[in-house]
Amino acid sequence: MIFGRKTFLGAVTAFEKAVRAQDAQGAERAFAQLHRTSGKAGDSEYREAGPRLAALLPEVPPGPRAAVAVVVGACVERGADALACAPEVFAGAREGFAAAVDFCARWADSGGGELPEPDGELTDAIIERTGHEPAIGWFTLEQWEMASVAMLNNRAVRQTLEDKTELLALVERVAEASGHEFKCLTYALRVLDDEPLIVLHRDTGTGYALRMSGIGDNFQLHTPLAGVLIGGMHVPGEAPSAQEIAVCRDTAGQVPTTGAFNLVGADGGWIFNEGNPSDIDVVDGVRLIVLDPPPYRRGWPAGRFFAGMRGDLVLERVLGAEETAGWFDKMAPAKG
Repeated sequence: MIFGRKTFLGAVTAFEKAVRAQDAQGAERAFAQLHRTSGKAGDSEYREAGPRLAALLPEVPPGPRAAVAVVVGACVERGADALACAPEVFAGAREGFAAAVDFCARWADSGGGELPEPDGELTDAIIERTGHEPAIGWFTLEQWEMASVAMLNNRAVRQTLEDKTELLALVERVAEASGHEFKCLTYALRVLDDEPLIVLHRDTGTGYALRMSGIGDNFQLHTPLAGVLIGGMHVPGEAPSAQEIAVCRDTAGQVPTTGAFNLVGADGGWIFNEGNPSDIDVVDGVRLIVLDPPPYRRGWPAGRFFAGMRGDLVLERVLGAEETAGWFDKMAPAKG
């Protein structure tokens, strides 16, 4: 039995027993043992541990709950069933961000001033000012963000997550009230899957129907877009290398790339690479981009915004001349 407790799954079992017995000290010891043994655990142990720990989350007090959720996220990254783990992680994240909304309001009502950093020290003075649960919510936000993104790396989770809009709204309310943008979680919640995209190339007057999934930002979109259209000999230009495209899809790492286009929206304004595909204007139910020559040479590290998320961009068909002209008619002139 003593030997068993020194294994990762043994620590999981000890943690389960302590939490269900409401043994706070025992749970703390077992959780510390989880961390000590995690480095030697194999993927099969992580696969088993993830759902077991996720199922415990409602029974763990708000303070340590987010730390347990981070471990669940690590298990998912090592192969645990994300669909089984995600519901309790997102339930906790919604509670955490809702509490943080309350924290920001109470902070403002009690004198305002600069908010403490979410990764800073929770002091008695802060708790006295805002209350315990709101303060716990604020100081666990980064952990909830980390755990939630680990779930959202999984496409099936993104496509089946209930109340995604509610969680995104809470994150945005906290960001507006605090100035902390929680960009990773915001972008992960906005990732599009199986999303149709119409792309028009102004110089050649040609148009293309594509479909994108799992693309975190417009830097990541730009490179495979050039690969599909320039590499596919549809439009002129310098195509990105196979490696540049691969790191934007499913290969680890980053490599330097150079922008092939200037992305322009339906309103004629630039679509900035720092944004994400959900920012692209929808026209007649489809997101619409015009490609112009880049106004100057721009380079950046090509790669995935979310290292654990597969990105994909597929050319479905080349549009006919009449259909292409119809889409161009819906575009505003390019802004200077």
